[in-house]
Amino acid sequence: MKPFYRLLAAVAALFLVTQTAAAAADLSYSIDQVLGKPDAPITVIEYASTTCPHCATFHKTTLPKFKSEWVETGKAKLIYRDFPTGPRGLSVGASMIAHCAGPDRYFGLLALIMEQQEKWMNSQNPLVELKKLAKLAGLGEDKVDDCLKRQDLANAINERAKEGNEKLGVESTPSLIIAGKVIPGAIPYDELDKLLKAASK
Repeated sequence: MKPFYRLLAAVAALFLVTQTAAAAADLSYSIDQVLGKPDAPITVIEYASTTCPHCATFHKTTLPKFKSEWVETGKAKLIYRDFPTGPRGLSVGASMIAHCAGPDRYFGLLALIMEQQEKWMNSQNPLVELKKLAKLAGLGEDKVDDCLKRQDLANAINERAKEGNEKLGVESTPSLIIAGKVIPGAIPYDELDKLLKAASK
């Protein structure tokens, strides 16, 4: 590639990152769940699906250390956003149940859903298993049933995912957005740590 075209490509890439960063900063939703201090200097946005095995791996391996090293120290916060994948109805339903647990118990129940993903997804009745997990978070069966009837919540989850795709370029799960850049895949903690340190400079 000639130098002029390399320059054009670099400018175009920078423009896309800038546009993504601006879009990410502008997008906020009433159903967003935030882990960490609201004024933390670095914001990590995670798009993930409750039925995605790679997302479960990320939550079991990378996320705990990210929480202890970056979130609990006040250096970063995490905004979690559902990005439902197949089986879509099951993915949306599990996401809804986590939301209905309330802000204080949301991330605790989400962690259980991710940790036990293989068990409840492969059971004969996934909803029964999800209700067991919800009960541990103080959400009884009746409340789960009422939660799953909330079309407003289902619509909000789906619309947010749609905008994540159309406005931020999220195409797969899990995907992180750091400093305006979309990073796809269940990246290991060491790689995430490098990205965060670069963003903090």
